[in-house]
Formats: sequence, C-alpha cells, structure tokens
Amino acid sequence: MTMVKKAQILLRDSKSARWIVLIFVAVTMYAAYFFAEVFPPISPFLKDSLLGWTDSEYGSYSGAYSLLCVWGGLIVCGALLDKWGTRITGIIFVASMVVGALVVNYAVSDGFNTGNGALFNTLLSWFPNSKPSVILAVAGYSIFGLGAEIAGVAVTKSIAKWFKGKEVATAMSLQVSLARVGTASAYWIIPFLLPNEASSASLSFGEIAWPVQFAIFLLCIGLVTFLVFCVMDRKLDAGEAIEMEKDPEDEFKFSDVWRIMTNRYFIMIALLCVFFYCCVFSFDKFAIMMLSDKFKISPDVASYMMSLLPFGAMLFTPIFGTILDFRGKGTKLMILGSFIVLFVHCLFAFGPAVPFFGFAAITILGVGFSLVPAAMWPTVPKIIPQSKLGTAISLIYWVQNIGLWGVPIIAGKVLEATNRNYFYFQMIFISLALVAIAVSFILSKSDPQGKYGLDMPNKKRG
Repeated sequence: MTMVKKAQILLRDSKSARWIVLIFVAVTMYAAYFFAEVFPPISPFLKDSLLGWTDSEYGSYSGAYSLLCVWGGLIVCGALLDKWGTRITGIIFVASMVVGALVVNYAVSDGFNTGNGALFNTLLSWFPNSKPSVILAVAGYSIFGLGAEIAGVAVTKSIAKWFKGKEVATAMSLQVSLARVGTASAYWIIPFLLPNEASSASLSFGEIAWPVQFAIFLLCIGLVTFLVFCVMDRKLDAGEAIEMEKDPEDEFKFSDVWRIMTNRYFIMIALLCVFFYCCVFSFDKFAIMMLSDKFKISPDVASYMMSLLPFGAMLFTPIFGTILDFRGKGTKLMILGSFIVLFVHCLFAFGPAVPFFGFAAITILGVGFSLVPAAMWPTVPKIIPQSKLGTAISLIYWVQNIGLWGVPIIAGKVLEATNRNYFYFQMIFISLALVAIAVSFILSKSDPQGKYGLDMPNKKRG
C-alpha cells in the first residue's frame, strides 16, 4: 500500500478528520451568512436614519450581492476553481469577502458621509441622482457576494470530496445548517447592537456601522478557519502518486461549460435553485420590514420571529439529509419543499394579521427551506463528475444569482410604488413558488430508469 493511500485512510476515511474539516469550513460560511444578514434587522430604520436609504435603494443594495456573480464573475471564477483547486481559489475569495465587507463599512461610516472627501465627491459627480453611500455600499457588497458564492462552491466541492461514498448528504446538510446559524445569529445579535431608542430616533452613521464591524470580525475568524482547512486538505492530497493517478479527461477545459449547461438534469436543478431560493433569500431581505408592518410588532420582535427560519432549517436540514443518505427519494422531497414555500407565501398574502400566524408561517417556511437544499445539492455530484463539480456548482450559483440580483430590486420598487402594500409584494414570491413546483415535478419524472439514481440513497452499503 502506498504512502498516499495510507494518508487517505488516515484522513478521508477517518470520521473525526472528516467532521473536523466540516466544522472548519462551516465556520467560514457561518461568518458569510452572518454578514449577508446584517442589514435586514436595520432595514426598518434606514429611511429615517442619517443614511436615508429608500426602499428602492435598499433593494438595490440587497441585489448587489449577486451583481458581479451575474455578469460573468461566478462562471469565470468557478472555472478557476476547477483549474487551480479549492485551496488557492478558496483563500482568494474568502479574503475578498473581508475586503468587500470593509468597503461596505466605509460606505456607511461617518468619515465617508460627512468628510466631504475626494471619493464621496467623485461618486456624487459620476452618479448625481444616487447617494454616494449607496453606490459604494453596492460596490462593496458585490465584491463580498462574489467572494461568498465562490467560497460556497469551494466548500461544497470540498465536502463532496471528503465525504464521497459516505455521509455526503448529512455533511452538506449540516454545513448548511451551521452556516444558517449565522443568519439566525444576525437576527438575534444585531438588534442588541443597535441603540435602545432605535425605533424612535434616527440612527447615526456610527450606529449603523457598528454591527457591520462586528460582522467583519467574524469574517476574519472565518478566514483563519479556512486556512486551517487548507492545511488538512493539502495533507490529503500530499504525494506525487495522486498527480500520477489523474486522468487526462479530468483536466478542466472551457468547453466543459457548454457540456454542463446542455445537460438537461443540470438545467432543471439550476432552475429549481433560482426559483426556490428567490422565494426565501430575496424575501428575507424585506421580511423584518414586512413582519413589523403587517403584524404591528416592533422590528426587534420581527427579527426574533424571522430567526425561526434559520433555526428551523438548522434543525430539520440534517434530519432530511440523513433520510436522503439512507432512504433516498430526493426529488419527492424537492416537490414537498416547494409546496410548503408556496403555502407560506399564500398565508402571508391572504392570512390574518395576527402575530401567531407570523410565527407559525416562518416556522413552516424553515421546514420547506430544509427539504429542497437537503435534497438538491447532493444530487449534483450524481450527474456531474468530481473534476467538473466546481464549474457545475458555479454555474448553478450563477443562474441562482440572476434571480437574487433582480428579485430584490423588483421587490424594492414594488414596495416603494405601492407604499408598502405587501399583497403585491407576496404575489412575486407566490409566482416564483409555482414555477419551482413545476420544475421539481419535471425533475422527478426525468430519470425513470434510475440512470443517475436521483431518488436512490447517497450512502453506499457495505
């Protein structure tokens, strides 16, 4: 037995090593998810704060997460991920999350907005109809967004590598659950970082920047844990024998992009991803504002209500992942999850304005939000070879980010045009959920012979 094989046995075949790797990469994504949710708890106060962002401007900021992803960055960087590997590419883009977050922090800072500096005046002259703080924050958040998406691809590919033929769905589900603790943490922690009189007074620049700075601290911790993961991953790949075992067919080619994009299973998974995730991620950017207005509760209470979504997902996603590993039926869970999301948005649109229904709806949404990702992501390695997995997942994220860029912008404009009439706001998400149901039904009927094993258990027996 070669030394490389021994190294593989000591690492990938070691349960403790696999789960330690999972923890390290999950901390990185926890920090990314936390920063992504810094502004939703602040959003009810933005219009009356010194920043003075309108609903439409806040929608533009929220959509900026996907701006660079949509315009080619995600595809190119995903290709680089397969060419350079998860370690080099991952380090670059985890670091870019920190850089983008620092730009956002500067955009909302007192020094930028009151200093009358060269950058402020330049942006004001280039974009006379927009606030310089919005323009700079959009730029920073788009850098952060590209970094977070590529880091997410690197993490997903790494988990597929370390858990191949083992508890891959459970591992992916746990990683997503632990990352979503970041979302829940933001909903609980950010209100405590705001002044007590936030609901009755204009927030200053410094009061808005403080939660952002706390999130940047977490991102720095995430960068450190990713570097530790890279050390372990390098040990797994150590030795010349691994290089000798590579098949020339595994080398990345840009023609792979076309082959992947014409794979009908890939197309259906990508479409399900964009329509389903827009029903959740685009919605949650405005959810605290909507819950506060609809149920006549304070933004703090609305934040706690909204935290039930990631907590529910955190609880149920590993359960569903374990079921998929041992029982399968992935496409059936995708259908069920899409129906649940539709039900929740109908409840918000047509249900009574009673806080109990808000708590119940968000909890149910957490269940639906657990089902689809737990089933969908482990399906990708079944249809795409490991060597092309980074490109494939990047392409899925690219399609997803088209929606995550456009839907918040549309939602913000609808809210501003209708003076926050949330019925029309919910019609956006009800329409998206209906399409997600249709796509998941088509996917469930697409592999009747079981060629790809879409409904087969993920864990190999024996």
